[in-house]
Amino acid sequence: MTTRRVVFVNRYCYPDHSATSQLLSDLAFHLAARGTAVTVVTGSQVYDDPAARLPRWARVRGVDIHRVRTTRFGRSGLVGRAIDYLTFYWSAGWTLLRLLRGGDVVIAMTDPPLISVVAAAAARVRGATLVNWIQDLFPEIAVELEVPGAKVAAPLLKRLRDASMRAAARNIVIGEGMAAKLLALGVDRDRLGVIHNWCCSPELRPLPAERVALRGEWRLSGKFVVGYSGNMGRVHDVDTILAAAQVLAADPRIVFLFIGDGARRPLLQRRVDELNLGNVLFKPYQPLAYLSQSLAVADVHLVSLRPELEGLVVPSKFYGIAAAGRAVINIGRPDGEVACLIEQFGCGVTVAPGDARRLSEVIRDFAGNPAIWREMGGLARRLHEERFDRAVALERWARALPGHSGCESEVAVSHIGNLGAE
Repeated sequence: MTTRRVVFVNRYCYPDHSATSQLLSDLAFHLAARGTAVTVVTGSQVYDDPAARLPRWARVRGVDIHRVRTTRFGRSGLVGRAIDYLTFYWSAGWTLLRLLRGGDVVIAMTDPPLISVVAAAAARVRGATLVNWIQDLFPEIAVELEVPGAKVAAPLLKRLRDASMRAAARNIVIGEGMAAKLLALGVDRDRLGVIHNWCCSPELRPLPAERVALRGEWRLSGKFVVGYSGNMGRVHDVDTILAAAQVLAADPRIVFLFIGDGARRPLLQRRVDELNLGNVLFKPYQPLAYLSQSLAVADVHLVSLRPELEGLVVPSKFYGIAAAGRAVINIGRPDGEVACLIEQFGCGVTVAPGDARRLSEVIRDFAGNPAIWREMGGLARRLHEERFDRAVALERWARALPGHSGCESEVAVSHIGNLGAE
């Protein structure tokens, strides 16, 4: 490995447990263990606790972490969040200009959105090489979610974002659908690659239901449990799930279990209370150390994505479900990222958004045929081992970086045109 110093920039990093923080931390620690000099420019906040303040500098497992100061409004309002973003752009930009040296590789993630624009400018001034690690496409996702002002600002923001992608030596996306979107935007095929995200808990293994203590603690023994684990955000179709729960309310075998939080959880809980649904249970996020247990509580898991957001984001909960060896019921477009993987590996079923009747039929069928969903769970675990294994993904990333000693045309990134092929 001959890669020069690698400098990450993202709002969150270790010890924060948000999704991008865990992914970045995994890769940073992996590169440092291989002998690469690694620096992270990040914020001093914690994702779910804006009042928390982390130290300005730390060295963890060979990685230098520089935390910049920003405003601390948190995620409760759009205006406050925007101010947090702006102050991070300013602080991170100045820090990059101070830290970067000629020949460094800067990896810009997508939290906050458009941080690649700041990183591209700093890299150009200092003679560094830019790599974009794209988790979602902004401003397109803001336009689809009808964020106030997004449609007006979108043309300018797209021009800035597209310029930062053209300036990058590599643009790494997390799904084939997202790669197709970037090709349509004119991103150079030779600068575009796909490396799927991974489950950030390497200890996560399939557990049989009878070994899961939480089932007893949560009074779910003897039930067929349909799980939804993770963020209940605006990109997810929870309305179809709620409608199916209404259809199945009279079936004493079936329970819907929601574990996590998000913008739509309060509304979902209110609707469950209004409808007096006794077959829906809510639990908070569980500690990472108990992820194997919490995912194994459910017999099958739900993944959902609003159809208009396909290709703009990939549901991260899918990786943990596959690692836990559970069958997947996907609510999304039949040609979407998760739907195609399910069809290829036979690890679940896809239901169209809004089709609560079909969803309830699939759940009822699974409840009466355990052999089916158990076989699908085994195939999901196989998918994890072939595509989403943490060690494999980290090694792909190491080989994909500019400056790797191997031939760059042979980096272990899916080639666009034969997406997902190994």
